[in-house]
Amino acid sequence: MSEKTKRRPHSIMRFNIWGYIFLVPFFVVFIIFQFIPLCSTIYYSFFEYYRAGLKEVGPNFVGLQNYIEIIKNGDLLYYFRNTMIMWVAGFIPQILVSLLLAAWFSDPSLHIKGKKFFQCVIYMPNLIMASAFAMLFFTLFAKTGPINSIYVDTLVWCSKHFPFLQPVFDFLHLQPEAVDFLANVHWTRGLVAFMNFLMWFGNTTILLLAGMLGIDTSLFEAAEVDGATATQIFFRISLPILRPILIYVVITSLIGGIQMYDVPQILTGNSGNPLVHGHLTSMTLIMFLNQNLYSKNYGLGGALSVYLFVITAILSLIVFRLNTKKDND
Repeated sequence: MSEKTKRRPHSIMRFNIWGYIFLVPFFVVFIIFQFIPLCSTIYYSFFEYYRAGLKEVGPNFVGLQNYIEIIKNGDLLYYFRNTMIMWVAGFIPQILVSLLLAAWFSDPSLHIKGKKFFQCVIYMPNLIMASAFAMLFFTLFAKTGPINSIYVDTLVWCSKHFPFLQPVFDFLHLQPEAVDFLANVHWTRGLVAFMNFLMWFGNTTILLLAGMLGIDTSLFEAAEVDGATATQIFFRISLPILRPILIYVVITSLIGGIQMYDVPQILTGNSGNPLVHGHLTSMTLIMFLNQNLYSKNYGLGGALSVYLFVITAILSLIVFRLNTKKDND
C-alpha cells in the first residue's frame, strides 16, 4: 500500500470535520431557543404556577392535575374540533385546486400562454402577511363594510327596478339590511377557511408542479400509445409518483392548521366569537393556549402545549402511515 493511500482516510476525516463545524450554529440555536424552552414547558406543566393580580402563586408541584383539569373542562376537544373544521374546509379545496393547476401547467399539450406569469400571480398571496389578510377581510365583511354596502344597494336597486323579484327575495329572506357576517358561525368559519385557502394554494401548486415536472415524460408517452386517457394518466401515473410530495403537503398543512392563530384571532378581535351554547365557535387551540399564557397561568399553558405537541405528532404519524401503507403491501 502506497503512502498516498495510507494518508487518504485521515485527509477525508479532516475534511469531514468542517461539516460538523458548520452544523454547530444550528445545534446551538436549536438547544437555546427550542430544546431548552420545550423542556421548561414540560417541567412547568406539572406545577401550579400562575399570577393572581400582583401575587404570584407557585410553582407548587401538582403532578398531572393540570392535564386532568384541561380534559375535565372539555374545552380542549371542542377547540380541537373547531380547529379541524376550519382546517379541513380550507385544505380540501386547496389540494384539489392545486392538483388541477399543477396538472394544467405541466401539460405541454395545452400550450398555456404566460404560464410563468400566472404561477407568480397565484403564489403572491403567500407573500402577504396573514394579519394583513385578516384585517382586509374584517374590513370587507364588517357591518359597515363594502360587502354589506354592495349587498344592500343591490337589493334596493333590484326591488325598485324589478318589483316582480320581491317575492323571491322574501322567500330567500333577503332584506335590504346590513348582515353581521362575523356573528354567524358558518360565515366566520368559512371566511377563515377561505383565507387559509387563498394564502396557501399557490405554495401547494408550486410544490406539486415541481413534482409533476420531474416525472419522466416517457411514461406519459407510453401510456398514450397504450390508449390511456388524460384522466387515467393522471390517476395511474402522476398521483402515485406524487405521493411523497402529497404526504409532505398534508403533514405540513396539518401542523400549520393546528397552529392556526393569527387569522381567526384578528378576524374575531381575539374573542373567538360567535358564542353558541356557551362555546366560542371560532376559538382555535392556539387561541385557547394564548388565553392561559396571557393570564400568566404557566402550569395550564404548559400542559396544553404538551397536549398540542402530542396531538400534532399522533395526527402526523397517522397521515404518514395511511399514505405509505400501500407501498408496504
